[in-house]
Amino acid sequence: MILRIPPTLVLVLTALLLTASARPAVRGSPEEVDGFVLTHLPHGIGTGVADFRTEWGGVAFASRVWERRLPDGGHRVDAKVNVMRGERLRDLASLRAFLAEYHEHDPDDWHLVAFEHPEGHGLRTSGFVFWLVRPGTAVSIRLDPERFGAAELTRTALGTKSAG
Repeated sequence: MILRIPPTLVLVLTALLLTASARPAVRGSPEEVDGFVLTHLPHGIGTGVADFRTEWGGVAFASRVWERRLPDGGHRVDAKVNVMRGERLRDLASLRAFLAEYHEHDPDDWHLVAFEHPEGHGLRTSGFVFWLVRPGTAVSIRLDPERFGAAELTRTALGTKSAG
């Protein structure tokens, strides 16, 4: 029997985990997530930071989330970076298919535009960008589109590079 956990439940559980394990964001030096350096983060990004590792559909995720406390006492995610590793991430088409399944998007209705990262071809939509670094390794970045526009998403993505 295979237990399939919907991504929405994963997000709820992640929010609970973040509340318990958040650490202050470090500013002034590049952040690193599973072999990738983030040299640019949006100004005003939340200071609650948490790292976690998950696996879904045969793909391992190393993730970092930045969140902020809301005036009503809740939290909101400002940014999330995923480094994904798995054999099924062979090319951009397989990465797109995997992410459509993971995020429960209808692949025919998920409107994406081309995105060129110096390390590989990718796709983007409002608040979300992803690219294949090499077969088996991909990166995705999500910024809250209500706080950060397309230009900030581009700067953040282009500021994310392989560490080695």
